Amino acid sequence: MGSHDLPYEALPPLDHDAATQARLRDDAARDELVALAARHTGDRLEGSVLTAIPGLHLHRLMCECGPRHSIQNPILSVIAQGGKRLLVGEDVYEYDPFHYMVSSVDLPVVGKVRVASPTEPYLGLRLDLDVDEIGKLIRDEHLPPPGPAEAPRGVHVHPLGTSMLDAVLRLMRLLDTPPDIPILAPLIKREILYRLLINGQGLALRQTALQDSHTQRIARSIHQMRICYDQPLRVDDLARDAHMSVSSFHHHFKSVTAMSPLQFQKQLRLQEARRLIFMGDGDVAVVARQVGYESPSQFSREYSRLFGTPPMRDKRRWLTTPGPEAMAVRA
Repeated sequence: MGSHDLPYEALPPLDHDAATQARLRDDAARDELVALAARHTGDRLEGSVLTAIPGLHLHRLMCECGPRHSIQNPILSVIAQGGKRLLVGEDVYEYDPFHYMVSSVDLPVVGKVRVASPTEPYLGLRLDLDVDEIGKLIRDEHLPPPGPAEAPRGVHVHPLGTSMLDAVLRLMRLLDTPPDIPILAPLIKREILYRLLINGQGLALRQTALQDSHTQRIARSIHQMRICYDQPLRVDDLARDAHMSVSSFHHHFKSVTAMSPLQFQKQLRLQEARRLIFMGDGDVAVVARQVGYESPSQFSREYSRLFGTPPMRDKRRWLTTPGPEAMAVRA
């Protein structure tokens, strides 16, 4: 049996020269990723770019900024240059060019770019994850089974190893050869999904697409809550629709989202209210009713608690100092 047939644990350790060469290759790949991200966002000082590759977005920021509140869909986030902190409920996640972040369900998050400057801007990419494609892949009989682990939060951070870095870089290179995108981009995306499913906390992604798993049932409840965010929260109904007891539903919901259903709904309401206030005429009482609050005073208190300032003062600040978050709201 040749060395390529040995299990990973039985392989001899890399000698110093091989380890150095591997590190240099990874460093060169990271440098190329920075160059590609900088070039393809170079026509704008700050903001986001939707690329010719479906689902691939690039981000460029010239200074540390945030906190930015948003609803995050299932995504892979890779940082080419800079650093970011993500708050989900009370959980804090930090990542950089040596780690990637994966979100497997829709979640209210608070993001803050913590490493950026005019000379070395924050450069990141976001790839939307297709749950249907994940489902097709986990039904492939050749996909290695997951290791023994409990499905974690709907967000996790994992080291960006050579295989994933190489796949992400090859996807970015396609931006320079647009005719190749329709054929090659789906193949590389499938490889990226494969790497996500077999690396780190890939069990969370498997559970999201696995028919009738607890995570998938919670994901369906989250979808329903997003549609009916302005209606009274009936946890009994959500638990029944998810085929769970109320206590089990609370447990699994918080395991996935790091929030209770009530906290989750509150974030949905307040984030939508903020969008309406920024983009509308600013009548706080009307917006409060639109998102489901009966008491404008309670709405203002909870808005201030989440965003750090009352609604109209928040809007004035947004109008006078527009930045990346303002651009995101306008988009």
